Amino acid sequence: TQRRGWRDTTDRRPGTGGAARGDAMAALVLKNRRTTLERVEKFLSPVYFTDVNLRGRLFGANCPVESLSCFLTESRIPYETAVNGDFTAAKVGDSFGPTWWTSWFRVTFSIPQEWKGKEVHFVWESEGEAMVWRDSSPVQGLTKEGEKMSYILSENLTDEEPHSVELYVELACNGLFGAGQGSMIAPPDPQRKFTLHKAELVVFNRDVHELLTDFEIILDMAKHIGNENQRSYQALYTANRMVNACDVADPATFAEAHRFANAFLQQKNGESQHVVHAMGHCHIDSAWLWPYEETIRKCARSWVSVLRLMKKNPSFIFTCSQAQQLEWVKSWYPGLYTEIQAFAEKGQFIVVGGTWVEMDGNLPSGESMVRQFLQGQKFFQQEFGRRCTEFWLPDTFGYSAQLPQIMKGCGITRFLTQKLSWNLVNEFPHHTFFWEGIDGSRVLSHFPPGNSYEMHCKVEEVLNTVKNNKDKGRVNHSAFIFGFGDGGGGPTQDMLDRLHRMQNTDGLPRVQLSTPDTFFSALEGDTSMLCTWAGELFLELHNGSYTTQAKIKKGNRKCECILRSIEIVSSLAAVQKDGFQYPSSQLQQLWRLLLLNQFHDVLPGTCIQSVVEDAVKYYEEIQSNGDKLLKEAIQCLLGGCMQETGRNVNVLNTLPWERTEVISMPRLEGEEVLALIKVPSVGFATVTSPMVPPHPVIVTVQEGGSITMENGILRVEFDSLGRMISLLHLLYKRETVPEGSHGNQFVLFDDVPLYWDAWDVMDYHLETRKPLLLGLQPAEVVCPGGVRGSIRHTVRVSDTSRIRQEVTLDACCPYVKFKTEVEWHEAHKFLKVEFPTTVHSPNATYEIQFGHIQRPTHRNTSWDWARYEVWGHKWADLSEHGFGVALLNDCKYGYSVHRNVMTLSLLRSPKSPDATADMGQHQFTYAIMPHTGSLQEANVIQFAYNINYPLHIVPAGPGVCASSSWSAFSIQSPAVVLETVKQAENKNKALVIRLYESHGSTVETWLHTSLPIKQAVWCDLLEQPLTAKCCSINDSRIELSFTPFQIRSMLLLL
Repeated sequence: TQRRGWRDTTDRRPGTGGAARGDAMAALVLKNRRTTLERVEKFLSPVYFTDVNLRGRLFGANCPVESLSCFLTESRIPYETAVNGDFTAAKVGDSFGPTWWTSWFRVTFSIPQEWKGKEVHFVWESEGEAMVWRDSSPVQGLTKEGEKMSYILSENLTDEEPHSVELYVELACNGLFGAGQGSMIAPPDPQRKFTLHKAELVVFNRDVHELLTDFEIILDMAKHIGNENQRSYQALYTANRMVNACDVADPATFAEAHRFANAFLQQKNGESQHVVHAMGHCHIDSAWLWPYEETIRKCARSWVSVLRLMKKNPSFIFTCSQAQQLEWVKSWYPGLYTEIQAFAEKGQFIVVGGTWVEMDGNLPSGESMVRQFLQGQKFFQQEFGRRCTEFWLPDTFGYSAQLPQIMKGCGITRFLTQKLSWNLVNEFPHHTFFWEGIDGSRVLSHFPPGNSYEMHCKVEEVLNTVKNNKDKGRVNHSAFIFGFGDGGGGPTQDMLDRLHRMQNTDGLPRVQLSTPDTFFSALEGDTSMLCTWAGELFLELHNGSYTTQAKIKKGNRKCECILRSIEIVSSLAAVQKDGFQYPSSQLQQLWRLLLLNQFHDVLPGTCIQSVVEDAVKYYEEIQSNGDKLLKEAIQCLLGGCMQETGRNVNVLNTLPWERTEVISMPRLEGEEVLALIKVPSVGFATVTSPMVPPHPVIVTVQEGGSITMENGILRVEFDSLGRMISLLHLLYKRETVPEGSHGNQFVLFDDVPLYWDAWDVMDYHLETRKPLLLGLQPAEVVCPGGVRGSIRHTVRVSDTSRIRQEVTLDACCPYVKFKTEVEWHEAHKFLKVEFPTTVHSPNATYEIQFGHIQRPTHRNTSWDWARYEVWGHKWADLSEHGFGVALLNDCKYGYSVHRNVMTLSLLRSPKSPDATADMGQHQFTYAIMPHTGSLQEANVIQFAYNINYPLHIVPAGPGVCASSSWSAFSIQSPAVVLETVKQAENKNKALVIRLYESHGSTVETWLHTSLPIKQAVWCDLLEQPLTAKCCSINDSRIELSFTPFQIRSMLLLL
């Protein structure tokens, strides 16, 4: 449409510039918005009319390189090795590979003398990711996907500068996002080749670049401010006048166009404008569609480019998270790391986050989350002289409700993410708010309203930052995180140039280069109107990641458990036995491996096959080295020999409560015998004769083929398929299985998401439920009773997949245990096990880090429905007043409780990005536990721990003939869990213990210890004393007090 009253009087004849714009003879043109916009777009286009438009003048003269040779290697090798490789001639147009190999290039050239005074670039356009090396140092990362395709040799060539130059280019045969075959998240194409398209010297016309940036900002303002805003039309006509002023063949005309641009852009904002705090960032996944090793080079390529930007732009601020990545660069690129530290000292390179890696926010244990901060903050303090005050986790698939308390305990009071903008169903109602955890801790939280951590500094993004903001009127500041991310890359000079023009111009919010501290301090200036969100930040997407890659999930849980056990036993051995050396350095190394594997694309299982293989290798390393450390500590603490066999055994319990369980005791004849034993809290018992169960297990085969087991607490009946027909709580006389239903029912679902294969399970999968009803081996008795009864059965999944299960009921045990083996060879199928119950409750309870939360069992609202698949840790519970059922497990995280049916997710079979995900053999254990009273009164929490922490059985020395026991710690209240006992990080002869209130109650209790404690001092999660006042110790007891779900740590000085 045409707008009356607007006309362009500028003479558009070539060569006249703007001189005749006031000429009365100039043509009067009624402007059409669409044609005017497209006219300007074509003037800037890299595709259309480049022979006569401005973009076509960006580069001037060019010349080829003098020589180009290459050396191909399968390994990622250091520069010092590469330069001595066997280089052979190469040329532009050649292809290199295959995927994950590296091609090193030697490039020599001479800069023409006639280019004196010019800006000279070395242009390298290739597929893959490249690093330029000069004089033995990395100087520039290059990748077409990250809009970095040239290395500046000189900004103004002088005679004194070297004209004959030799460079090396390290080309990684993978793209910024790996090498997916056909799509980004497809498994990598192992035979992909990467082509070199251009290698030459060019003259870069800086004046053209500057004018192009002016045009881009003004054109985008015209397009995105909105037709109803007069500023949009002012921008449109300014851009049109600039086109009229430019004669691309005459650079002298550019000044007039610049004058128009400056006059427009320098019209200032009003006082009330929203302030956008722009912070450079380069989100680098520590592993995802590429292996860990490639990430090291991604960090170097990205950060060396960032440092070049800092040298040219002193006001440029860059934020960097993940201590692990900095530690990698320190090891592999020490010169670059030294430069990073120097820019950090200047305040331009700012470390954020406080964690070892940007970990998954749901699945790591509470102690693992503490260690993420402990190791991260320790590294940042040692290497950069500061701890972080902001938790930076932009790309994780949900956030535990215990994170606010953990953050505050680690010195962090601010939180930034944006991932909830990915919600599939509901739009999160805030961008700036207080987030409250399950204990009441609150942290100031911000979601950048642009809904991204990789902005490109475009006008539309800046406008959307204001437009999307859901807290208008409450806050007037927003974060704007810019730079290429995920696969690295980071900010570019173009982005900074655009930001410079948008700092304070009418029609846009105010934009300033900022730091996280400046930004959050501005928010903290007035928080009186901020809302509070209590509980978890649940991402309504990617909930298949709770189950994908079961071996990774199992490795994580098992390694968390073994590291806890090593620390406890080593602590006791160091205190009780002279000469035992606590393995501090070994434990730090193993913990850091585990923390690395908790990265948010590794632990969720959303990574390529080679990453899975690396992760499994790291778990095996932790298990192998951890087993050695644990055996050494146990042997020192208990004496005897791990290889001995005899009639008597020492049984070690690392959990903080007494346990009565059935164990296998070794015998001299090489056989094992089952025995019922009792072990004290955090201690050991020497067992010379087993206990007699008050009610032995009775196993009965019924006439119809069903089998019953009974132990005085439970009576359970199974059909020939191993399904529970009945589960009766004998003391309460309550049937748990509804009439006509079956517990332990395996069900199979079609599992075809919309796109994110390994990530997502969609709600419609629930419509494809298929119960598995074909048995390959009917249930049969294995253990006939006494201290244990058990049955075995096999269920068919398909022609290639089957489930073999041993179901156990032990004496004195309140749960039925299902030890399961699966041979799994499916495609896009989801295996779960269901337990229908007779319990009616609107909410189910799930264990999370250091506590638990409730979620609805109904689907009243879209917020309820979006939780059709949720995460939990060792247990979930469905209870009504006086009775409930708990579902326990040793390595699973995916749950669903809908109405009265409890479901545990077992295995998935996605094909991208790992075509082999979950294929093969799996072993895991789960249990069903009906109980009287609440889950707290029934000790559900303790029994779930028991399943995950088996008792340690060590043959006693031949001279031991009498039963004995010893306990290092015990707690009066069952509500308080002693989670951790470890050596203090920075104090000799000191232990740190970590406890938490697990019931959701206020508790006054005491801790008893038999260790020689001199002083006890409360400390934070980073082990810094909170007060100079010591806790009172009376008769080896320390008084404790807790509020609901509170985590407390204490230094014990020996």
